Amino acid sequence: MKQILIILTLINALYADYKELLFNGNCITCHKTDELNKSAPTIIEIRKRYIEVFPKKEEFVKHLSQWVYRPNKEKSIMQNAIKEYKLMPELGYDIDILEQIAEFIYEKEFK
Repeated sequence: MKQILIILTLINALYADYKELLFNGNCITCHKTDELNKSAPTIIEIRKRYIEVFPKKEEFVKHLSQWVYRPNKEKSIMQNAIKEYKLMPELGYDIDILEQIAEFIYEKEFK
């Protein structure tokens, strides 16, 4: 039984690291955690706004991942960011990957 728990813990840790790796490899370049050389809203600003509107994890993940999959000015909950930085380009990522990244963003307390 202990071995099964250890294996499950390791799998969970690896999966969490995978989501962080996806975020760091795809999002952090534009959506930094600080205000220096901003080309887009910080991930802190995005997370805060999405949690305000979609406090439940399932809705947060659904709406953020779908918006990134097909950015749409009219459906944005961050109109001021679009005015300041323009509409995010469509990146062509798979929706499953975007959902994993959105889960990571929801779960992570950025500083």
